[in-house]
Amino acid sequence: MISITLSVEIRMLQTGIVPDDESYNLVVDLLLRHNRADSAFKYLELMLKSGYAVSSPVFAEYVRVCVKSGSLDTLASIIEKCKATEKNKLLCPQWAWCIDIAEAAFEANNSKLAMFGLEFLARWIAHGEGSKPPVHRSVNEGLVLSAFSAAGRTCSSDLLNAAWSILRKSLRQKRAPTPETYLAKIYAHSSIGQLQRAFGTLREFENAYRNFEGIDKELFSPFTSLQPLVVACCKDGFTTLDSVYVQLENLSSADPPYKSVAALNCVILGCANIWDIERAYETFEAMKEKFGLTPDIHSYNALLHAFGKLKKTEEASNVFQHLVSLEDVKPNATTYSLLVDAHLVNRDPKAALAVLDEMVDVGFTPSKETLKKVRRRCSRESDFDSDEKLQSLCKRLNLWMGGESRRELLYNIEYSAEY
Repeated sequence: MISITLSVEIRMLQTGIVPDDESYNLVVDLLLRHNRADSAFKYLELMLKSGYAVSSPVFAEYVRVCVKSGSLDTLASIIEKCKATEKNKLLCPQWAWCIDIAEAAFEANNSKLAMFGLEFLARWIAHGEGSKPPVHRSVNEGLVLSAFSAAGRTCSSDLLNAAWSILRKSLRQKRAPTPETYLAKIYAHSSIGQLQRAFGTLREFENAYRNFEGIDKELFSPFTSLQPLVVACCKDGFTTLDSVYVQLENLSSADPPYKSVAALNCVILGCANIWDIERAYETFEAMKEKFGLTPDIHSYNALLHAFGKLKKTEEASNVFQHLVSLEDVKPNATTYSLLVDAHLVNRDPKAALAVLDEMVDVGFTPSKETLKKVRRRCSRESDFDSDEKLQSLCKRLNLWMGGESRRELLYNIEYSAEY
């Protein structure tokens, strides 16, 4: 059947008889049903160049075949050409296939197709709102999270803005987005280099969840959740950090004022990342003196990290001792891990092991990464007594660190200038 139809179609073209819409749609539909997507693409291109209208069932079938086969660039090309013609610019797949298009595009980091998928979803939402009675459609917030992640990986601000618009239409101001959504948006803005918008999103996040009962304080940690923002702050060294600090200082005296411990913590840790202890300490002091804010545990951790990186172990220990003496702020697992790192940088495995013992005594469990760092330092310093104590601690905690034969092999390579 398909061979006969194609022969007739080719014969029509050869004899100068121009096929109509139905002829093209019939051929494309038959090709798609027989899994001949490449040939269908050629006829679709010819059809669109001739100015004919693609039928909705054929368009939907082509979308299905392309998504299933992973031909996303081809699908994006056809959609773009459809949008450029008057007869086909309103073509739109079913709601479920719009979601499938978007998910496939996010996974493949195809920002162009992702934009088309979100545009189709926006059409469906607008169509539902305009119908009588209105039909309120909404996308899953997980889809928007994927869109933000893809926008960050592809540095697409258009994709980021489109995803945020879709989310706002879906929520209809009934509730705030989840913390994970705000963090994904901060990541996307930071990756693109839009620092002002990233801090603006952080402000929205804090306004929505700062006083929320039961909120996890780690969501505002510059070491984990806000790490992308920290990286963006120190991308160009002290120039970017100084610019961010000045903007935060100006916002603190604006109307209404914006004063954020989380934002300043990102600056402190950013200073630590570029080995600038003076700026880190000045920012920490300014938090209390200029901004009138009380440093939280993440502030002390960032300062401790800054001292530890520069082998200022005594100053790091003083920060820790001061922190222990406070009533409203107490050390957490990150604090002890950073203090261990500070002693390891100073090549003192015994002091690091003492901090580990104290960490376990107060109820925290060290991570395998921290334990492996201590074991490596014991090996480098040939401190076999500390290594035995570490093994005993691991057995007591029922932790198995595993071997490091490959790392040791690299460490023991004898390099030579001879060829």
